[in-house]
Amino acid sequence: MAKGKKYTDALKRFDRDQLFSPTEALELTKSLAAASFDETVEVAVRLGVDPRKADQMVRGTVALPSGTGKDVRVAVFAAGEAAQEARDAGADVVGADDLAAEIEKGNLNFDVAIATPDLMPMVGRLGRVLGPRGLMPNPKTGTVTQDVGRAVSEFKGGKVEYRTDRYGNVHVPIGKVSFSVEALETNLRALLDELQRAKPASAKGRYLRKISLASTMGPGVKIDTNRLRPQDTAA
Repeated sequence: MAKGKKYTDALKRFDRDQLFSPTEALELTKSLAAASFDETVEVAVRLGVDPRKADQMVRGTVALPSGTGKDVRVAVFAAGEAAQEARDAGADVVGADDLAAEIEKGNLNFDVAIATPDLMPMVGRLGRVLGPRGLMPNPKTGTVTQDVGRAVSEFKGGKVEYRTDRYGNVHVPIGKVSFSVEALETNLRALLDELQRAKPASAKGRYLRKISLASTMGPGVKIDTNRLRPQDTAA
């Protein structure tokens, strides 16, 4: 795919093979963002795991202290009191059979789906639609819960999901280029701390292998993993 002129110009402004400290990398990523909109800053982490092994799949959620800068749309599968609780917490879409019917029609105007445990048999039938889009509620990510009000508030407030892809990479948005470097770094630290906490016991060797940052339309900037805090790379 052909790259735009702004992207090509950005590549000329730094050495793509150079490794930077987290602060330097964030400053550079912000400076390279040239789009006319507020680009998202995403971090990609290559983990020392074998995702083909069930016990080395890394998946969960992390609350980003500085938020995501994005208006997260939340859909909730719930009925009765739980449905009202979800509405009161600010859920964008709440329903049961009616919500399932809309999704089957292809109407997926939301970023996160949450469900109460009693409705999971119904939600499970939507797996072929929700699964490929990463929208399937899952107890491991706190999206299957009786406490839907709290879950809605957390995802609206900056909680994001992460999971390894088939290559052992994790991609997570950590804010917008309009954020201060300090705000982005706080979110980056929170993510690295969470990934370290979620390290599988069976994972051997170096765990945080490669880390890079990029804005939506910008090139990747590599972080020197040797310049992380000791607790970020603890075994």
